[in-house]
Amino acid sequence: MTYAQNKPELETSEVDDSLKGEYMSSLRMIERLHRLLLDVVKDEFERNGCSEINSIQALLLYNIGESELSAGELRSRGYYLGSNVSYNLKKLVDMGYIHHERSDSDRRSVRVKLTDKGQEVCDIINGLYGRQLNALEKVAGISEGNLSEVNKSLLQLERYWTDQIRFRL
Repeated sequence: MTYAQNKPELETSEVDDSLKGEYMSSLRMIERLHRLLLDVVKDEFERNGCSEINSIQALLLYNIGESELSAGELRSRGYYLGSNVSYNLKKLVDMGYIHHERSDSDRRSVRVKLTDKGQEVCDIINGLYGRQLNALEKVAGISEGNLSEVNKSLLQLERYWTDQIRFRL
């Protein structure tokens, strides 16, 4: 029996229809926003004439920043899935954006840090985010307070989902 065949049906009698509608709308919005962020980053790199890396790789470089990390640390911070981060790190090393070195204490572990080329990508993302921050309230009408409330709700949702996984609720 597949998961789809065994999937429990949402008991509509147990859930307020308006809550269900808002929850489903939020889930779709989270997915859509992630895809849009990737498109915004892709567009920024196309404008800069850089088509060598994709938006996921650019954000990976940005999230490494000044740090020296292992792939496991990137995964544990919640940024990436295992195979995704390993594949992209290998590609970025091959293209010269990341320098990697085996850990002295654990030869299986590889530490990565940005090369100058990788730092340039990080700088492009910083510039993009800086321009967006300067225009966020003026153009989109989004204030610090608005973002604070969104972040609070998203953090609560993250904790809820983490508990669902951790405690198999």
